[in-house]
Amino acid sequence: MENPVRGVKMQFILTGFTQELGFRVFAFERMGEDRVRTRWTVSADLALSRRYGIRLQELPLMCRGLLERGDVIEETRAIVFSEELMRTCADERAAAKEGAAHKRKAPRRPVVENPGAAWRGPQQY
Repeated sequence: MENPVRGVKMQFILTGFTQELGFRVFAFERMGEDRVRTRWTVSADLALSRRYGIRLQELPLMCRGLLERGDVIEETRAIVFSEELMRTCADERAAAKEGAAHKRKAPRRPVVENPGAAWRGPQQY
């Protein structure tokens, strides 16, 4: 993923997690084009994730997405996944789910007895 602000290619790799009080702290290594690895952490409040219906399995990917977007300060290598971001993610997921449900409810054409009659025209026997 290329960071548009700095123009540097970077890759974040999940290296593990720890549990600290009510937070799950995900550890990542960022590898730049120069192949230098730097350690980053993203803390996610588990109570907030439950409030917004974010499953525990979804958190690592969401945290990596936060890092890859590149709107984090280089010197700050410990980030907190804020309530605002969790709310935004939950809203986006709900909108996608609603859109998929709406697609499934689209009216279908009724089944006709002789489906080829529409394009063949009337037949005389």
